[in-house]
Amino acid sequence: MTAGPGASAAAVSPPDLLALTAELVDIASPSHEEAALVARLEAALRAAPWLSVERVGDNLVARTTLGRATRLVLAGHTDTVPANGNARARVEGDAVWGVGSADMKSGLAVMLALATGVPEPAVDVTYVFYVCEEVEARHNGLGHLFAARPELLAGDVALLGEPTGAAIEAGCQGTLRARLTLGGARAHTARPWMGRNAVHRLGAVLRVLEGYVERRPVIDGCEYREALQAVAVEGGVAGNVVPDRAVLTVNHRFAPDRSPEEAEAHVRALLAADLDPAAGDGFEVVDLAPAAAPGLTHPLLATMIERHHLEVRAKLGWTDVARFAAHGIPAANFGPGDATLAHTADEHVARAAVERAYAVLADVVQHGPVAGAGVRASAAR
Repeated sequence: MTAGPGASAAAVSPPDLLALTAELVDIASPSHEEAALVARLEAALRAAPWLSVERVGDNLVARTTLGRATRLVLAGHTDTVPANGNARARVEGDAVWGVGSADMKSGLAVMLALATGVPEPAVDVTYVFYVCEEVEARHNGLGHLFAARPELLAGDVALLGEPTGAAIEAGCQGTLRARLTLGGARAHTARPWMGRNAVHRLGAVLRVLEGYVERRPVIDGCEYREALQAVAVEGGVAGNVVPDRAVLTVNHRFAPDRSPEEAEAHVRALLAADLDPAAGDGFEVVDLAPAAAPGLTHPLLATMIERHHLEVRAKLGWTDVARFAAHGIPAANFGPGDATLAHTADEHVARAAVERAYAVLADVVQHGPVAGAGVRASAAR
């Protein structure tokens, strides 16, 4: 294995990552209230003279500027969901419990340790700490940075510190949410034949959804699994009135080989037979976010996977990797913690997972990609 230019000859000794995670958990940062945590991170980053640090609102971007051939972007959100009896960190054995411990303050601890502990990386690194990932997309700090200061996010490849158990979760699926409005005609329930029951009309649509056969395309060696589900229903006027309107909200998760436009056309075509324009039926897309391709053939990602024998799987949910992909930057999810514990009262993260994530990232930051790694990964797939 050949080290990249400027690679550090000595291994970097990280701080106690579990203790650092606990410290960050103890700084409350529910969405829209991240300022105290950002102040802690900013002070540490500005103390590292090799970093150029910019604060845009409560978003922080710290960059090395060594002129390396490759720039890696490491990004993580600073907000958490509201606490659920777990606002304070609790360290028991080799695990820390508390809100955000898995999603994703352990990931932030890894990023902060790398940013302040590796002064001469083999690749230039951009560390992005952004707000409001857990709430509506219009508040998302990464989205704001791409809109206002895209030059700060420029890079060749990106890793988002979402909890993956130190595995690679490639790309992400897109998501579409639509409201279907079905019309009818009011009547007294004693004489229902004089009206048309809009709620009853939902039955035909629901049967289509229940019988939906998912696509499971394999892209870059990763199997994605699409889904189409009813997630909300509205209807009814009074206990003795045939309803003249019913609304069904559906959510479609689509694989990276479909564009948002193709996904919308697919859902529209699937439900078209049960929509009656003469009755005032409607189909309105209320949320649509693109998918992101795996991008695993990038040499840096391929090196991580090969050198550390990382498990690789498709990301079935939507994450901010899609924002990087939309700007031509291949991206994947990689961080400590178990995503199934995120947002729960039992949220916690194990020391081994945090140290594993740090070791993998420290290696690739210090040594860079192996020449030809992307070619080998592509051929293997």
